Amino acid sequence: MDKIIYFVFQSTLIMSEQDYLKDISEIKNLMNRSSRFISLSGLSGIFAGTYALLGAAIAYFYFFSEGDYITLHSWNFKMLLVTLIAVALLSVVTAYLLTSNKAKKDRAKIWDHTTQRLLLNFLIPLVTGGIYILIKLNSQHYGLTAALMLIFYGLALVNASKYTVGNIKYLGYVEIMAGLICAALPGYGFYFWVFGFGVMHIVYGSIMYMKENK
Repeated sequence: MDKIIYFVFQSTLIMSEQDYLKDISEIKNLMNRSSRFISLSGLSGIFAGTYALLGAAIAYFYFFSEGDYITLHSWNFKMLLVTLIAVALLSVVTAYLLTSNKAKKDRAKIWDHTTQRLLLNFLIPLVTGGIYILIKLNSQHYGLTAALMLIFYGLALVNASKYTVGNIKYLGYVEIMAGLICAALPGYGFYFWVFGFGVMHIVYGSIMYMKENK
């Protein structure tokens, strides 16, 4: 009889511990969801990469004339800048629409304190990098533009990663490494830009999208 009572007591204790651990896991999950932006869509990464590849193709065939050196005030540079702005705007608008749609499905808020912290931590390195690049361009230092864009964008992703789910920080690491290698190999900036902003966005977006559908 004592053995039966001891067995029942042990079983109850084990079940209580399991329930306790399960409750802790659920609480951690709720805290994680409340402190992180969870509605990022993998499709937005795929579209951003596609826009970047299309923009790169347009720039390569129409603005990079053979033997024509691009300067800050040249027509080619202005058209290249317009293309970059168009790619950025399309990416932002697409990301907003897809993320809004996902947030509705998840019954999550798209704009709250977490979103504000995410954007702030993302924009600080990005805007700083953009200003620095403009200063370098104004000084007619064009060679490291692509490398600086990749490095500061990667830093922005890593800095903002603590406020969103997924492994976006790893995309940031890849962007930073690509930028550093690009800086060490002058003359290949265009191809590294295509790799970082085009190919890697599509790869990362595809991985996120497959995880979302599991």
